[in-house]
Amino acid sequence: MKSVLVTDDAAFMRLQLKDILGKIGLEVVGEATNGQEAVDKYKELQPDLVTMDITMPEMNGVEALQAIKQFDDSANIIMCSAMGQQAMVVEAIKAGAKDFIVKPFTAERVEQALQKFL
Repeated sequence: MKSVLVTDDAAFMRLQLKDILGKIGLEVVGEATNGQEAVDKYKELQPDLVTMDITMPEMNGVEALQAIKQFDDSANIIMCSAMGQQAMVVEAIKAGAKDFIVKPFTAERVEQALQKFL
């Protein structure tokens, strides 16, 4: 079973994602509420996949993505963004994100984005 680290500063978004991920057979091994926490937890848990919110306090998702990629170049990170964050999504993809999902999530779109990792 593939392991996932879910990163979002909103608890209800983490809950929603965990629910969807569980239904498609992935195990959520950790949660982070900001970019710095995501980097620390990635190093500790070394999950197969990270879902990364873009807009968060302390360290945003793009900065966290870059820090994780420096630690592990093969990290699989999928960005989660609200509408209107195209510029940051493009920056994240250039920095090595594998895909992105736009909020509000649908189970179908999440599954589509994760299909290549399953």
